[in-house]
Amino acid sequence: MDDLAAPAPASVGFTYTVAASQTLGLAVILVVGAWMGVYRGGFAWESPELQFNAHPLCMIVGMVFLQGDALLVYRIFRNESKRSTKILHGLLHALALVIALVGLIAVFEYHKKKSFPNMYSLHSWCGIAAFSFYLLQWLLGLVFFLCPGVSFSVRSRYKPQHVFFGVFLLVLSIATALLGILELLLFKIRDSYSSLVPEGVLANVLGLLLVAFGAALAYILTRDGWRRTPLAEEQALSMDFKTLTGGESPAGSP
Repeated sequence: MDDLAAPAPASVGFTYTVAASQTLGLAVILVVGAWMGVYRGGFAWESPELQFNAHPLCMIVGMVFLQGDALLVYRIFRNESKRSTKILHGLLHALALVIALVGLIAVFEYHKKKSFPNMYSLHSWCGIAAFSFYLLQWLLGLVFFLCPGVSFSVRSRYKPQHVFFGVFLLVLSIATALLGILELLLFKIRDSYSSLVPEGVLANVLGLLLVAFGAALAYILTRDGWRRTPLAEEQALSMDFKTLTGGESPAGSP
């Protein structure tokens, strides 16, 4: 087992890029919180207007920040066991779903109390699609990667689809958030938006931060040199499991 690769240490560039992504993500949360708190009156479940303010904050925290961090788990935790990393990955996604669900309830209850129609805008269509497919993605990941009865070959065939849709759903979530920012500005400050009023400038900055956060995550996730190298014992276990299931001949065999 001595010839098996040890986990590659994180480079300085990797560390700084991850730190930058987290700084951008926290800045996004702070800016959306400041927007809702300073310009939209704050948060309160009893008041329809203030109840709505929970929607953008929850969706940003859940569908953007936590979803993005869940994707980084396999890059950041390079020396922990694969199973522990999987569980953390799944738990972060589960927390993101719960927080996003609170945001959805807030906006649907707001529409009901104000007698506004539901599901007519591009933002709402993209948003419900992102949440629905995100939930489905989480359930499929739970079945394929954490249930002990699923074979290695089935997991291997599903893994590329899981990875693709994970990245796609993050991109869709960020795009939906950008649509939501524009929609809210047009509803609330349509007449003054073009005059670069402070609220509009803050919202524009929020949009740029979202794009920058997504770009930082995309850079980290697409760098081959920053992928998690399996631990030696994981490589040995994987090879033994493939051999036992007929998925691959052992080394040295015909």
